[in-house]
Amino acid sequence: MKLQQGMTALVTGGVSGLGEASAIALLERGLQVVAVDLNDERGQAMEKQYAGRLRYVKADVSDEAQMQQAIAAAEAFGNFRALVHCAGIGGPVRLVEKDGSPGSLEKYVNIIRVNQIGTFNTLRLAAASMARNEPVDGERGACVLTASVAGYEGQIGQIPYASSKAGVIGMTIVAARDLASKFIRVCTIAPGLFDTPILAKLPENVRQSLAASVPHPARLGHPAEYAMTALHILENPMLNGETIRLDGAIRMQPR
Repeated sequence: MKLQQGMTALVTGGVSGLGEASAIALLERGLQVVAVDLNDERGQAMEKQYAGRLRYVKADVSDEAQMQQAIAAAEAFGNFRALVHCAGIGGPVRLVEKDGSPGSLEKYVNIIRVNQIGTFNTLRLAAASMARNEPVDGERGACVLTASVAGYEGQIGQIPYASSKAGVIGMTIVAARDLASKFIRVCTIAPGLFDTPILAKLPENVRQSLAASVPHPARLGHPAEYAMTALHILENPMLNGETIRLDGAIRMQPR
């Protein structure tokens, strides 16, 4: 699917980290972008910076009505054919906490709601819209989802996050098969350790330790490298139903 001027992409988590990098890369290709997020200050600043080419929509990806509004914004730009879904949250939960109490069901449910249900909700609404497109070179659209290496080898305390990302990995091949008859492709990127706002909050010595744990290159990933991969997936017609680890060959340890 050739990315070009006059085409529209929807990017969730689109005003920070992996999503922001993806939105900017798509804008540089000449696309219009709808950036979905919950950060009004940054979203409005990006909307002003890319006036007429980017629209910020405040939406919870797990909320049907809010995401319908985001899809409508993408359709209003016209020729909506690309989804890059980066929105997600984390948070530590142990099955038995250090004080002996059971892990928080509320926190677990909230992370599953945003990361897994939010992915399903966003994908189904985007796909239903793309399915109305006329095929171009045998494609109506393409979708990139975001998992994590934690979906394969989650660390202690990551049980809700790892569960949610394993769920995204599990839905990828099913979604690709489901949407094949609609000429819509679906792939997932599973990033390792990336230099995002979440990791930016950590002390520098911790960041350096994490970077050194990556076999090669021994550093944190750059959000632009995620964006590069997302755009390649969107453009390569044979990439479908696959989850791609983008991790410098890291395999996470138990803690």
